[in-house]
Amino acid sequence: MTSLQLGHKRVLRSIPLSYIDIIQVFQESQEEINCLQVSLADIKLATQDFSDNNLIGEGGFGKVYTGKLMRAREHKLVAAKRLNIKSDQGETELMTELVILSEYKHMNVIDLVSYCNENGEKVIVYDYASRGSLDKWLKHKELTWRKRLGICIDIAMGLNFLHGTSDVKQDVVIHRDIKSANILLHDDWKASIADFGLSLISPINQDINYVIDNAKGTPGYCDPLYITTKTLTKESDIYSLGVLLFEMLTGRFVMEDKNSKAQNLVQLVRHHYEEGSLYEMVFDAIKKEMAPASLTTFQNIAYQCIHEERSKRPTAYDVLKQLKKALEPQVSFYRNVYS
Repeated sequence: MTSLQLGHKRVLRSIPLSYIDIIQVFQESQEEINCLQVSLADIKLATQDFSDNNLIGEGGFGKVYTGKLMRAREHKLVAAKRLNIKSDQGETELMTELVILSEYKHMNVIDLVSYCNENGEKVIVYDYASRGSLDKWLKHKELTWRKRLGICIDIAMGLNFLHGTSDVKQDVVIHRDIKSANILLHDDWKASIADFGLSLISPINQDINYVIDNAKGTPGYCDPLYITTKTLTKESDIYSLGVLLFEMLTGRFVMEDKNSKAQNLVQLVRHHYEEGSLYEMVFDAIKKEMAPASLTTFQNIAYQCIHEERSKRPTAYDVLKQLKKALEPQVSFYRNVYS
């Protein structure tokens, strides 16, 4: 088993010197991070040698397996993300995730358990989220409006923490890939933000536009200004959050048909919101259980998130406040309807 070796290239190019170099941060935290390292043999034992029977998810980054890993003299149920070794970004993504997840601890950010970097294999091990990713639940009737609101509040709380707008003063994390597939749900429906491989750490109290040579993210969720201007800000995450909020409201994926631009959710909700007919798009299974005031507050803040002008998008803290406000009439509504 070998320690993670540092490269000599920056994570992102064309970025001001005020950008916090992930390699530098990794180097400063390497002793602490290396304490989390486990052997490839242990990972293979936990995942039954990366058996398809243990496979619980996959994407461009690689595959995710579940298993029981021995930690602190007991078996812990975990999710092991095996990074795609063909990707030239594997080392960078591994370092980025390790730095952020070891430094930024919050109940709505997925817990880092350990990692492995051995024989060309790069594996990040997380706490296991028993209900899987949020995208698998968008169209489920079991995900009631109240549960959806709770999950949205959790996501906003996590993003508020990462953006440095909570009571904890720390450098800012711009996630760069907020989407329903990167939100993990636990047994009690609590939500955690995951997948920080593309993230960027920025100095606190510095309003900086980062220039990214190659914009990365997921089509449909990406801030259009990030794609066209190659500039990245916290407001880029807010746009993605707005898309996710509308997915939760409508029970639709941002791109229902990847080959059809007409199915882009943002275009549809903008049209219906501006026409005053957004209720038509609300997921049928939750319509009858929604308090009108809850829907109004929710749709207004979600719409602000996807504003074309970044300066008019709310902060994560603003979103959190409005989502909590949307929950208040819902609690009263449930009490009156079901009492």
